[in-house]
Amino acid sequence: MTAAPDAERGRCADLADAANDPAEGTAPPAERWLLIEHPGPWGRLALTDSGIDPAALGSLTSWAARVQGRIALIRRGSRRSLASPRAFRWFRIDARPGHEEIRTGVFTDAAGLAAVPFSDGEPLAQPLALVCVHGRHDTCCAVRGRSLAATLAAEYPEETWECSHIGGCRFAPSLVLLPHGYTYGGLRPGEAVDVVRRYTRGTLDPRGLRGRSSLKPHVQAAQHHARAATGATGIDDLRPRDEAPDADSGSWVGFAEPECSVHLREKYVPANRPLTCASPPASRIRVFELLEFR
Repeated sequence: MTAAPDAERGRCADLADAANDPAEGTAPPAERWLLIEHPGPWGRLALTDSGIDPAALGSLTSWAARVQGRIALIRRGSRRSLASPRAFRWFRIDARPGHEEIRTGVFTDAAGLAAVPFSDGEPLAQPLALVCVHGRHDTCCAVRGRSLAATLAAEYPEETWECSHIGGCRFAPSLVLLPHGYTYGGLRPGEAVDVVRRYTRGTLDPRGLRGRSSLKPHVQAAQHHARAATGATGIDDLRPRDEAPDADSGSWVGFAEPECSVHLREKYVPANRPLTCASPPASRIRVFELLEFR
């Protein structure tokens, strides 16, 4: 049985808004990111359906599997033809705490693209802001993402890129700040400008913050509660220190700078609605329940 059209059942982000889905702990898992400029068109599965050379694709995906990486296609808001004879940008990002770095370079053909995971590139000092606009994967990403991307690009033209699917479509529009991998959802365009401005100055806006991609989901959620309790806003505040599971699907997560501990439990709650516009209804969603803060 096929899923009902969006208009009949409601779009996934609208339904998530109505249900007030908690966003903490939902950042896409990635210790490293690889961004490949590809003006489009992007297929529903961006990497395999967008005409990328199979040998180059194999090189990229092998790298991602080795380093717990995530690959995204990127483009500027004004699309260009793939037939255009020019160099395309790539960015390789280390998002692990204490190792944050962006390196960049260009490629002009399939052989150059295949070599990107092993290329030194040049260090990039400025941060990057990715906005998911992948409409062929999810309608909400296009409807909500494009206006946010356009607003950000007007303020931060060099830092802003449209990107392919990154996960968590129900929290559209999705914004990723690199090199740290902080992921946001549900921001209005004006709010996103303020979020990026604060990030460039070394602080985080807690509104819509889903978590940091290089951290496990429950650690992301614990860090969210620690930020709320301590008021810490620095991008490097609350460094994960240790964790200890309990006997009831929960765990203690300890943080440094400032020192604190969060006890939470993973559980599932009923949903009975689609979590992406293209999927059938899901019976439940995962959430993290705060039990105690010390």
